[in-house]
Amino acid sequence: MGIDMEISKSLQRVLSKQGLKFMLNSKVTGATKSDNKVTVNVEGAKDNKKETLECDTLLVCIGRRPYTEGLNLEGVGIKLDEKGRIPVNEAFRTSVPSIYAIGDCIPGPMLAHKAEDEGILCVEGMLGGATHIDYNCVPSVIYTHPECAWVGRSEEHCKQENLPYKIGKFPMSANSRAKTNDETDGMFKVLAHKETDRILGVHLLGPVAGELINEATLAMEYGASAEDVARVCHAHPTVSEALREANLAAFFGKAINFS
Repeated sequence: MGIDMEISKSLQRVLSKQGLKFMLNSKVTGATKSDNKVTVNVEGAKDNKKETLECDTLLVCIGRRPYTEGLNLEGVGIKLDEKGRIPVNEAFRTSVPSIYAIGDCIPGPMLAHKAEDEGILCVEGMLGGATHIDYNCVPSVIYTHPECAWVGRSEEHCKQENLPYKIGKFPMSANSRAKTNDETDGMFKVLAHKETDRILGVHLLGPVAGELINEATLAMEYGASAEDVARVCHAHPTVSEALREANLAAFFGKAINFS
């Protein structure tokens, strides 16, 4: 599951205020280093407009790919998929019964905590235990300032799956702790099933979002409803109250400290 578009756009606005420049629909065609500077060639994907940028440091973050080349996997009978990943069953067993695979080399998000869980379950499965993992309950975090984190479905995913959903939101500008710390950018957003009230997804943009997403993940792992979280007493003043307020808005239609 990916980031909710509303949260994504909010994050872009916040980072733009900090001075970051976004060049969307563009691609890097080349880079050269000289005199302690890096010259980057950029081309617009739609209008083919060419532009040259100069910077001190170039950080490449264009995604990852599985490290499966040169391992002689084909030699032992393991075939890779079209993206170079190793197909496995629900017990992480490959097409060769005695070989298992987890983490970045199999389908799914390339996250260390996802791989750790798979490793634990894989070994438990070898010993006869259960191997179930709910990938809908694997959180993701972007370590910006403010942090951005999410777990479960986005609003776009709910629409694609034709799921009846309701939304609860709470802005950081209405949270006492965030105001005290002068960290009022962002908001917390909760998506819950319109009929059952079960939490479908949680998207956070704000201080300590990377920590608080674990509360949302725990709630979803146990099948909690928005009402369940809304009725849990949260310490005051804390940023975590914003998560409770967002769940209040999802279930009751209104948060306590924001109208």
